[in-house]
Amino acid sequence: MVNDIFATLRTYLSKVTDGDKSASEVAATLNQWLREGGEALKIKIEDEVERSVSKMGFVKRGEFEALKEEVARFKLSSAPASTKASPTRRAGAKKTAKKSPARKTPKKGAHK
Repeated sequence: MVNDIFATLRTYLSKVTDGDKSASEVAATLNQWLREGGEALKIKIEDEVERSVSKMGFVKRGEFEALKEEVARFKLSSAPASTKASPTRRAGAKKTAKKSPARKTPKKGAHK
């Protein structure tokens, strides 16, 4: 990578020396090249950090906050349904559970 930088600089220096390009054109081109390289490096670093953090089991703060809000909405939407059913049952609603039929066991001494 370092060799690439020096080779690029030598190329642009020779273009300025030969009069093919002005110093300001070379400076603008180098500036653009450095910005693009910096952006590419930033993306690579962010990707690597995300992979490493994910391997450790961590989540991003934004993802955590979104999940926290979703859980809060879920709790709010399910709370009224459970409180409505609860008072009706307490107000004297009868249970309609079926009773299992009683088993008849033979009495002792009934066998002959």
